Amino acid sequence: MDLLNALVTFLNFVFIPAAAYGAQLALGALGATLVYGILRFSNFAHGETMAFGTAATILLTFGLQALGVTFGPLPTALLALPLGIAATALLVLGTDRAVYRFYRVKRAAPVIYVVASLGVMFIMSAITRFLVGVEDIQFTDGARFVINARDFRDWSGLEEGLALRSTQLITLVVAALAVAALFWFLNRTRTGKSMRAFSDNEDLALLSGINPDRVVAVTWIIVAALTTTAGVLYGLDKSFKAFTYFQLLLPIFAAAVVGGLGNPLGAIAGGFVIAFSEVMVTYAWKQVVAYAVPGDWVPAGLLQLMTTEYKFAVSFAILIIVLLFKPTGLFKGQSV
Repeated sequence: MDLLNALVTFLNFVFIPAAAYGAQLALGALGATLVYGILRFSNFAHGETMAFGTAATILLTFGLQALGVTFGPLPTALLALPLGIAATALLVLGTDRAVYRFYRVKRAAPVIYVVASLGVMFIMSAITRFLVGVEDIQFTDGARFVINARDFRDWSGLEEGLALRSTQLITLVVAALAVAALFWFLNRTRTGKSMRAFSDNEDLALLSGINPDRVVAVTWIIVAALTTTAGVLYGLDKSFKAFTYFQLLLPIFAAAVVGGLGNPLGAIAGGFVIAFSEVMVTYAWKQVVAYAVPGDWVPAGLLQLMTTEYKFAVSFAILIIVLLFKPTGLFKGQSV
């Protein structure tokens, strides 16, 4: 029974939260790797794009709730998500036309795009804060739990109760559907194949008659969909605070680099590697160990390598290690 209690504790505080967080990072990293692979620059405004898309979805969610429209046991934000994606797509397409297109015509060096994206980041940050402010916002409604800890304890007879929040299950399901739709699009549609060809060899793709403006526009629309979905899922699972999404930029880039920049499969794998690393390093393992070993062997300390305040240091350390020893990542993407 003690081993079962240890397993339930591990699922509650490590596996389930890390899986949900990994799915959110994977979606964000997919957007970052698409920008790098097709548009060929690291977009430092990526986190603020997530924040804007989430803020727009929150405003639409509150509007629907004010009208008495809900989604039953599911969060109303899922109803507002398509409109939030559309608003984000308009923003990033407008940004591309106003900023990045000029440098693309001039065939500017990638570092110029990076500097430009920093300016875009500050502007997007200001827009988001103007829309929803800087306070912590909770916008989750509907059923809170799929599996309730008390009901699980009554059913199983264990001391520990398994808890699965609705937002965690929704995150995993929506992320899986989004990834499946993306891979179907990239591999089965003519536009998706054009994007892959443009990423592999831009000059040859242009000679083949591929319209670069169309590829760029579709890329930004997909990035808007991925970032807004990732941001909304993260906000539903935890809460929304504009500055948090700027902080997410590091683990998202770390996930993209760990998996291999420009490789969508690598972005997904990298997201889960970063998420599980952060959670496992910052979790206090004493409770799990207390169930797994005899009572006399239980240590006095918390068995926590780092506090949660330093979880982003884990992403940074992994990023540095990968850049030093395997710059192409786990799936042999483009080197940084």
